[in-house]
Amino acid sequence: MPLLTGKVAVVTGASSGIGRAIAVLYAGEGATVVLASRNEDNGRVVAGEILAAGGDAVFIKTDVSSERDCERLVKETVRLYGRLDIACNNAGTMGPAKPVGRLSADDWRHVMDVNLHGVFYCMHYEINSILPHSSGVIINIGSIASQVGFKNLGAYAAAKHGLLGLTKTAALEYAENGIRINAIGPGTIDTPMARSYTSPDKYAQFRKVYPVKRYGLPEEVAGLALWLASDYASFVTGAFIPVGGGYTAQ
Repeated sequence: MPLLTGKVAVVTGASSGIGRAIAVLYAGEGATVVLASRNEDNGRVVAGEILAAGGDAVFIKTDVSSERDCERLVKETVRLYGRLDIACNNAGTMGPAKPVGRLSADDWRHVMDVNLHGVFYCMHYEINSILPHSSGVIINIGSIASQVGFKNLGAYAAAKHGLLGLTKTAALEYAENGIRINAIGPGTIDTPMARSYTSPDKYAQFRKVYPVKRYGLPEEVAGLALWLASDYASFVTGAFIPVGGGYTAQ
C-alpha cells in the first residue's frame, strides 16, 4: 500500500525544484496534495501533471510572506478536504550575496519575511488545524546553513538558523498532542533557483566543496520528506537531518 494513502498534505514552494519533487512524490504515495506557490503558472502545471498521472492535487496561489495568504491556504485546505495531515514548509529565497556590512535593511527583511516569518505563519495555522485530530506531521525545509555560517549569505543563514530553533521548540510543545515536527537541511540542490544564483562556471566549481563532489537532486530531498511524513518515522520529532553530501561532517 502507498505510504500516504488517505492523507491530506500541503506543500509550499511547490511550483519547482524541491517543492515540486516533494509534491509529486507525496501524490504518488497516495496523498491528496495542495500545492502552494507565488508562481501560479508553474504551480498549475505541476498540479496538472499530478492529476494526469492519476493523483489528486489542487493549486492555491500563496505568498508565504503574507500571514493572510498562509491563513487562507490552511483554511481552504481544511474546507476542501476536512482536515490537514501533513505540511511541508518549503518556500524560500536566497537573497542577495553580500557581506553583512553591505546588506540593506530591505534585503534583510525580504529574506526573513519568506524564510522565517513565512514558516512561522504557516506553522501557526497548520498546528491549530492539526490539533483537533491529535495526529499530524510538519516538515520544515531548512538548509545546511541552519547549522553553519555562509559568507555573504548572512540573512539567509540567520533565517535558516531561526527556522531550526522554531522547529525544535514547536516539536517539544506539541509532542504530547501527536504532532511530529522536523526539519531537513539540504545542501546545494540542482534546481533552477540554485543555477540562477551564480555564473555557470562558478556553479560548476562550487560542487567541489562537498565531499561527494556533486550537487544533490530534488528527489533526494523528497525521499527524506516522504519518510518523515510516513509512519516509519513515528518516533522522530524535533530532528534536523542534513541532506548535504557530507558538508556538515567536515
